[in-house]
Amino acid sequence: MAAERQGGGGGGRGAGAEENKDHKDGKDNKENERPAGSQPGGLGDSLGLESILRSGGRGLLQIVKESQQQHGLRHGDFQRYRGYCSRRLRRLRKTLNFKMGNRHKFTGKKVTEEILSDNRYLLLILMDAERAWSYAMQLKQEANTEPRKRFHLLSRLRKAVKHAEELERLCESNRVDAKTKLEAQAYMAYLTGMLRFEHQEWKAAMEAFNKCKTIYEKLANAFTEEQAVLYNQRVEEISPNIRYCAYNIGDQSAMNELMQMRLRSGGTEGLLAEKLEALITQTRAKQAATMSEVEWRGRTVPVKIDKVRIFLLGLADNEAAIAQAENEETKERLFESLLSECRDAIQAVREELKPDQKQREHSLENDSGKVSNIQYLHSYLTYIKLSTAIKRNESMAKSLQKALLQQQRSDEDGKRSPRPQDLIRLYDIILQNLVELTQLPGLEEDKNFQKEIGLKTLVYKAYRCFFIAQSYVLVKKWSEALLLYERVLKYAREVQSGAGAHRNSLKELPDVQDLITQVNAEKYSLQAAAILDANDPHETESPSQVKDGKPLSERFETFCLDPSLVSKQVSLVHFPPGFQPIPCKPLFFDLALNHVAFPPLEDKVEQKAKSGLTGYIKGIFGFKS
Repeated sequence: MAAERQGGGGGGRGAGAEENKDHKDGKDNKENERPAGSQPGGLGDSLGLESILRSGGRGLLQIVKESQQQHGLRHGDFQRYRGYCSRRLRRLRKTLNFKMGNRHKFTGKKVTEEILSDNRYLLLILMDAERAWSYAMQLKQEANTEPRKRFHLLSRLRKAVKHAEELERLCESNRVDAKTKLEAQAYMAYLTGMLRFEHQEWKAAMEAFNKCKTIYEKLANAFTEEQAVLYNQRVEEISPNIRYCAYNIGDQSAMNELMQMRLRSGGTEGLLAEKLEALITQTRAKQAATMSEVEWRGRTVPVKIDKVRIFLLGLADNEAAIAQAENEETKERLFESLLSECRDAIQAVREELKPDQKQREHSLENDSGKVSNIQYLHSYLTYIKLSTAIKRNESMAKSLQKALLQQQRSDEDGKRSPRPQDLIRLYDIILQNLVELTQLPGLEEDKNFQKEIGLKTLVYKAYRCFFIAQSYVLVKKWSEALLLYERVLKYAREVQSGAGAHRNSLKELPDVQDLITQVNAEKYSLQAAAILDANDPHETESPSQVKDGKPLSERFETFCLDPSLVSKQVSLVHFPPGFQPIPCKPLFFDLALNHVAFPPLEDKVEQKAKSGLTGYIKGIFGFKS
């Protein structure tokens, strides 16, 4: 207990500002006060942690969740939460006069059933468990770079379980209500499951998590819908842990359930996140041991790099996950994850290419221009990366097109509405990726590949021209827009005439027939708008509405509707005022001075006084020569 108090003090230093705020607010001090209507030592009273909260009707899990969200865990700051638990423990002990000795000597005390006359004794033990748990989670974050801290992590988790056991034992008293008893059992099972999970004791961890899940499900069914939300959230938190334990025990179907949970939630969090990613990599690594070659465009190349094997094995799963993504945000995250893995695999191949430069040049000479296997594998991975980038940008373009066609204005929530210029930028990137595809080593002589890329380029050029025309329509440049619409039709007809045997490769691309139909409709609308715009007389502004830039002081005689007069930048006068010409001060030149002869003054000048001691003495006494 003493060691833990010292650790809590260290965490409190990082949250000193929060401690001052707590003392100012006095919120926690109010929570530490005895609830109204409770009598000490009343054997007939039923103790429960929900009476600590002013609103009442809430239990142990509600206290824990509110404390965590208000003191750091909303941002994953476990050190701040640990400091809060330490300070609240100190206030509780002071309020209950349950101090552990003094500043000179530590005297351990235990909460027993005999002194359990106040529900704040239960809160005291709960805060002990929370402080140990938060310290363990803090060490878990630091253990990524300092593996030795894992031993301290396990020690703190064991400490938290010990406090939870003590809380469960005290709640077995007849003085504690049934709801608090069940919540104490669930809390104990949750911490036990986390400890066993860290020890990789999968069966024991699964039993503890299942017990916790069962209790919270029963509590959720027993109370109102508002109160059941918190219990259901805890059930959802521990469900992935249960599936993970089941997989490690031997249930292979649990892996698919974990992947579905990961896909629905947009990524795992907390205790399971790192372990699930490691499990996926480990599973693919086992399958990669049997993979020795890959076939692409009629050529089979060996795959000897483990990182590349793992990536190629997971490629189909990643593409399936992207296809099943429920929203654009999840799809974008999965695209980024796939591109990151692809870049890592390409880097591994590049490292193999560097020492093999001379051997590849010799291979080129012997095979009459045919690239080596490792270079062809590099081209294949680059093709996957560029194709994935094209699909990602196309997905973003489709979502922007829907928003643009629906013309949904989002002025009320402060967001900028989509514009055709946003789509033009995406199609520029796609066309650049297609140019890079045509330059891949080993595919320069592949006529079918070059033809396929050429058709895809025409499709995306057509869509790019279409949205450039849309941007010209917005600024009423009718002739430019009409010419661009004709260019769109030209590209679309070239695609239709040249598709032929490449229709299968064009299935995933946008349909050019729909684009032709839309362009024809836009052309007629554009021609009508151009005729109406030409027939309308040019709007001339009335003199009363013309703003000539003059300040108000110079146009008092003219009525002018100037909205700037009621704004903060009203123009009343020119300031600073402009320069004006004024007469200069006259200059006088004395021209006669140069012709004046002055009389001699030698006789007027006093001769120099005699030097020496005699002259000095005479000078002192005022004698003159």
